[in-house]
Amino acid sequence: MGDHEHHYQLSVVWTGNRGTGTSGYRDYSRDHEVQAAGKPALPGSSDPNFRGDGSRYNPEELLVASLSTCHMLWFLHLCADAGIVVAAYRDDASGAMVEHPDGSGEFTGVTLRPQAKIIDRARIGETAALHDRAHALCFVARSVKFPVRHEPVTTAGPD
Repeated sequence: MGDHEHHYQLSVVWTGNRGTGTSGYRDYSRDHEVQAAGKPALPGSSDPNFRGDGSRYNPEELLVASLSTCHMLWFLHLCADAGIVVAAYRDDASGAMVEHPDGSGEFTGVTLRPQAKIIDRARIGETAALHDRAHALCFVARSVKFPVRHEPVTTAGPD
């Protein structure tokens, strides 16, 4: 079985024209929507540090979210394959970005902090290796040039 190529299609539509377009740096909103057929629109803007609306998702948050959700989905898959029942999962992820004097910048790292609750206390010790494997398999983590760390905590009990 060889490699399989997958494709993803979405639209980003700028909704921030206040009547004069980009006539000046302060004259337009950074608001936009991420749209995909058959899905609710995701409200976006830039980070408030860059004149954005803090009540909307910014690209930096969405990058951290992509890494977090990719890791979670792989971890859940691997637990299901191993017969480990996950009752609850939460990740309080964070990312760091450096901005240079010329306005450019890049992420310097993302830290995932997955907290999984499993049913069988006797299997807690197995979950660290599954987090490591999820990280190794995550399509998004494999695609970025900065380090993605994970600091998992696993507990046992019902959700």
